[in-house]
Amino acid sequence: MTDTPRTPPRKSATFDDYTLAEIRRAAATGIYDIRGAGAKRKVPHFDDLLFLGASISRYPLEGYRERCGTEVTLGARFAKKPIHLKIPITIAGMSFGSLSGNAKEALGRGASAMGTSTTTGDGGMTPEERGHSTALVYQYLPSRYGMNPDDLRKADAIEVVIGQGAKPGGGGMLLGQKISPRVARMRTLPEGIDQRSACRHPDWTGPDDLEIKIEELREITDWEKPIYVKVGAARPYYDTALAAKSGADVVVLDGMQGGTAATQEVFIENVGLPILSAIRPAVQALQDLGLHRKVQLIVSGGVRNGADVAKALALGADAVSIGTAALVALGDNDPALEAEYQALGSTAGAYDDWHEGRDPAGITTQDPLLTGRLDPIAAGRRLANYLAVLTLETQTIARACGKSHVHNLEPEDLVALTIEAAAMARVPLAGTSWIPGVTGQI
Repeated sequence: MTDTPRTPPRKSATFDDYTLAEIRRAAATGIYDIRGAGAKRKVPHFDDLLFLGASISRYPLEGYRERCGTEVTLGARFAKKPIHLKIPITIAGMSFGSLSGNAKEALGRGASAMGTSTTTGDGGMTPEERGHSTALVYQYLPSRYGMNPDDLRKADAIEVVIGQGAKPGGGGMLLGQKISPRVARMRTLPEGIDQRSACRHPDWTGPDDLEIKIEELREITDWEKPIYVKVGAARPYYDTALAAKSGADVVVLDGMQGGTAATQEVFIENVGLPILSAIRPAVQALQDLGLHRKVQLIVSGGVRNGADVAKALALGADAVSIGTAALVALGDNDPALEAEYQALGSTAGAYDDWHEGRDPAGITTQDPLLTGRLDPIAAGRRLANYLAVLTLETQTIARACGKSHVHNLEPEDLVALTIEAAAMARVPLAGTSWIPGVTGQI
């Protein structure tokens, strides 16, 4: 008599290995998990869209003979000195404190080499960043860390940060091990003590106050600097409309795939919207106000390649902003450092404990021995190479769609592979003319 074969044990899709490990960790420590980076859960993204290249009904452009423009002007609505960029790809705000001084310098070098801008982040302006950034956007955050009128005047634009895609409605964190003497001086904080940034600005509570604040910033800078307003993707139509009506020159919209230096994982994974679902409502808000292309829209959150850039522009954005991808281009999560990442309990490609300040790449740390590993000249060159590739890829797609400028890409050039993406991006499901929630099914 033979034994009846047993059915292999089946693991729960709800209580998977990661969930079980997190329950055990929480039960053992009583502390919620903090990490950096953005959402890791799978959500509809740019990969769920495809371009319709030109054939008979559309006329493509020759890649090496016909020009495809990439330049963009930001802030011409009210500013005396708008920013003119050669490419529609900017570097997002990442603070000195979360990043090393060498990393900030490298970001400035790489962005400047490609004719685009970088952004200060929460923590003030460093001489390295200002000195190596042709165009520098100064972030004005609820914390007011390092904020002073002189630096506002030194900047080329000012970004009023109301929300961030990884944590809309929440403030930032910087743990004590990263608050070095220099960081402490810049932020007026006690050295080595954990800090939490405020989740809202201390001197205003709504759009009317925001309008007053924007006027104050214009007065301080003699109406020269473009004023950006950055929001995390949560209620993109209303937030974009209110930012524009408050006087913003540029709206920055950050989706939940956007990274952060440190916050609660439950926040990163469960608050906010994928950027794919936020672009069209934001564009619609500007169109309803008669301000589309007059108030520029920059989108961010998981942009990785030229196809992502092209898709964001086709959906109505004027430019994109990159953060995590820029750090990878500098050298973060490099497989060459795998042994050191494993010693930290992680692995290359998954390292997100940026708040601990032990990054072996020398990027998300203030440890002098580690920061010295990052050569800002070489890292800046890598970033410039990456930005060049993104730009060429974007141009390649635009030319294939018959466009002489990347801003001529439009929703009509796109189809979606899934019903969810079709509904979010408001483009037809591939092979049909059906846009869920907009048109009848065909």
